[in-house]
Amino acid sequence: ILVGIYLLIKLLINPTNTFIVENAKIYKEESTTGYILRDEQIVQNEATSGNIVHLKAEGEKVANGEAIYRYSMENEQELNSKIQELDIQIQEAMENENNLFSSDIELLETQIETKLDDIYESTNIQEIEQYKKNITTSITKKAKIAGELAPKNSYLKNLVQERTNYENQLNSGSQYIYANRSGIISYRVDNLESKLTVTDFSYLNKKFLESLNIKTSQIIATSDTNVKIIDNFRCYITCISKTDEALQSEIGDKIKLRLPTSEEVSAEIVYKNNESDKEVLLVFEIEQAVENLINHRKISFDIIWWSDSGIKIPNSALHYEGKFAYVLRNRAGYEEKILVKVLRQNDDYAIVENYSTAELEEAGYDISTIESKKSISVYDEIYLKKE
Repeated sequence: ILVGIYLLIKLLINPTNTFIVENAKIYKEESTTGYILRDEQIVQNEATSGNIVHLKAEGEKVANGEAIYRYSMENEQELNSKIQELDIQIQEAMENENNLFSSDIELLETQIETKLDDIYESTNIQEIEQYKKNITTSITKKAKIAGELAPKNSYLKNLVQERTNYENQLNSGSQYIYANRSGIISYRVDNLESKLTVTDFSYLNKKFLESLNIKTSQIIATSDTNVKIIDNFRCYITCISKTDEALQSEIGDKIKLRLPTSEEVSAEIVYKNNESDKEVLLVFEIEQAVENLINHRKISFDIIWWSDSGIKIPNSALHYEGKFAYVLRNRAGYEEKILVKVLRQNDDYAIVENYSTAELEEAGYDISTIESKKSISVYDEIYLKKE
């Protein structure tokens, strides 16, 4: 009892910090902000002005030559009012029909419910307007499918036909604009499409980027007069960095980026320019999650220069004896010295492994010592250095 009390008092006065060895991954990364560059082109008809009517939803893929929007006509409001009234009547008529089951209708209803949930959760007016447009599009598709399934000369069939007639009047009196390339549609236009180009990055520098005066994570406003088509296969992120890894990096290096969504994507350095001896501008090319970045021009993200996995220990647990590293293990109250080979380190942790007998012999270590015969393993308890 006296010994126990003594050890407890000793621990309280001079506590011993330990760490349980684990099998895990460590990263060498940095957090920064970057500007998004895209292969994007505004599609517009210079000879026509006025508000546009969206034919494609935000982020929807389009083919070259496909109609993407049209200009509104003079009696557009009157025709739309009649179509909205018919939509209500069609919805009521559909509820009274029990034989209109279709997997397409069920899918559209699910999409409508999802967008309604998004509207309830969103506080951004621009996002809400886009959700409303998507819901309207889904309702229109649902009505057309219902009309095809309804019996001939039925009340529902006649309503859908009447709606189609009004829609045809809108279509026949409107001027359509067609895609001149394939890609994804976006109505988020910030007038930087012609400034932040991707054919040649030599125009990029710190002063130019700062002059854009863009707020980080700011959502690009939706335009009522412009539409653009974006290359959905790749985009670019440029940033300024002062880290040693950035300064020592080279064009062609493969790394990973962690986006604001916490998604990690592969990236390649495609351009590098030294702003000074201590600062460098980098451009990363990514081919994943391109659609997720449409809403923004400037984001916060992480550059993951490297990652490694294996036996993970804190740097504060490492001791050195010449060129050999070792840790002190606590096993049943006894302190043991164990040699470890450091494979990778970041600022806080290291990945280590045990030396082989051949490696120790080649290094000239006396393999007859006790230390050379012991090995570190997961769940071992090791001591941390006292501060």
